[in-house]
Amino acid sequence: MKIVLETPRLFLREITVEDAESVYLLNHDPEVIKYTGDNAFESIDAAKSFISNYDQYKKYGFGRWAVIYKSNNEFLGWCGLKYSSELNEFDIGFRFLKKHWNKGYATEAASATIEYGFNKLRINTIVGRAMKQNIASIKVLQKTGLTYKEDRICGNSEGVLYVIENINRV
Repeated sequence: MKIVLETPRLFLREITVEDAESVYLLNHDPEVIKYTGDNAFESIDAAKSFISNYDQYKKYGFGRWAVIYKSNNEFLGWCGLKYSSELNEFDIGFRFLKKHWNKGYATEAASATIEYGFNKLRINTIVGRAMKQNIASIKVLQKTGLTYKEDRICGNSEGVLYVIENINRV
């Protein structure tokens, strides 16, 4: 397992086809994907196909990473950066299995990811998007240092855009 990031409780690494069942279960929970605009995978094979075709790691050297609990190697969810060439933006995102909500994992993983983006990847600006109703994700964005910039459509819903600047590079 190639670890990209390590925090006090977590490892972050590339998602592999061996994670397909966990990724399927993550996206299969209606509460988990309620504010994402995503559809559930139809099967574990569909999750495998998605993972196999995910190109952010090859294209950019980063992406959404599996978040693994150190003490037992359990898959908790994912967190990472995504580059959108259409918007020329680096976006922080995270998604966790419901049983792991409200334990600080999203904030811990997102903080490490932002630091990695600034210090390793030399990114100047990272954005975070959330639907206005997704109070929990907005709180994570705020806790990790992002500040509100503007309202923006998020999928087909009203959303917000948060931003953090790399003060060492701007």
